[in-house]
Amino acid sequence: MKKLHLFLVFFLILIVQSCREDYDYVNYGGKSSGVQEPEDISIKGLYVLNEGNMGSNKASLDFFDYTTGVFTKNYYNQQNPTVVNSLGDVGNDVKTYQDKLYAVINLSNYVEVMDAKTAKHIGEIPVQNCRYINFHKNYAYITSYGGAVGASQPGYVVKVDVNTLQIVGQIYVGKQPDELEVVGDKLYVANSGSYSFPDYDNTVSVIDLNTFTEIKKIPVAISLSKIKKDDTGKLWITSRGNFGSISAKTYVLNPQTDQVIKEFNIAISDFSIVENRLYYISYEWNSGGATSSYGIINTDTLDKTSSNFITDGTHNDVVIPYGIAVNPVNSDIFVTDAKDYVSSGELFCYNKFGKLKWKVKTGDIPGHLTFLNK
Repeated sequence: MKKLHLFLVFFLILIVQSCREDYDYVNYGGKSSGVQEPEDISIKGLYVLNEGNMGSNKASLDFFDYTTGVFTKNYYNQQNPTVVNSLGDVGNDVKTYQDKLYAVINLSNYVEVMDAKTAKHIGEIPVQNCRYINFHKNYAYITSYGGAVGASQPGYVVKVDVNTLQIVGQIYVGKQPDELEVVGDKLYVANSGSYSFPDYDNTVSVIDLNTFTEIKKIPVAISLSKIKKDDTGKLWITSRGNFGSISAKTYVLNPQTDQVIKEFNIAISDFSIVENRLYYISYEWNSGGATSSYGIINTDTLDKTSSNFITDGTHNDVVIPYGIAVNPVNSDIFVTDAKDYVSSGELFCYNKFGKLKWKVKTGDIPGHLTFLNK
């Protein structure tokens, strides 16, 4: 009995220790590592928003600083030691705009607003089941699934004054809207219908930003996800398919005609566009297991120009490619690795020739990246 008692005490100590390690990461300061020599370019650094496993309340923000060559894990907590509960549950998007940094925290139902240069807390924007954010003039636009996880109903876009951080408008779009992109005075919203299996949405909502009204829905494909514009204004849109009979694909939409002009049989997970080059990562399950790919598409000719932008073989070190961003100044390519979705991920940095410069551990499920200008 005494041995059993001692075993239970030891077991509880291990549990507390484990919980404390997680608690320390979420609530205490950053850990910095020198990863390269300082580099003097017009971009100061890169923010990495880590999703954190759903329900774990471990969304976190890391930062790589070109001016010092240092990567700091858990940067948000280092800069905001008095903020309770850190960032919250599931970081879903991050962007800089003007002098602010915005992190969309999905299951915590808010957008964290920080000073872009310091990541220090400024305020919060409450948005239920928020997903992605984009900007136009003095306003931020945020997509929302509109209800609790699993509830299927039309989603909406909220309009926020970036000076006051107050919500000044809301408009319903399709079911479970994800990414959104601005072209001219129009906002294009990728509707997914993620909670509506098997009745996915298949449209892009078009919103007139002058009147903040939905003027049309464009049928594209089921379960739309990512939407970004290239340097000529064409929209690149990804579809997840139905994970069965309908394959994931990628589409190009001409916003002048609102017509699809090209279809790619590529299951793109995420992508980043610099000049006329679209760098993409793909992670797809099939009958033979999971496969990853890393390609480049010329956005002018609409031709795939590379089947693997990683040229030194280190793509084999990436377990689950999850996020990507390409530096528009020096063409560094950043790829995040989600690993097993429950422990620390990794950030890989490649030069413009696809050679690995460095890699470093991040928070859990690193998925969203944005650059900070000097």
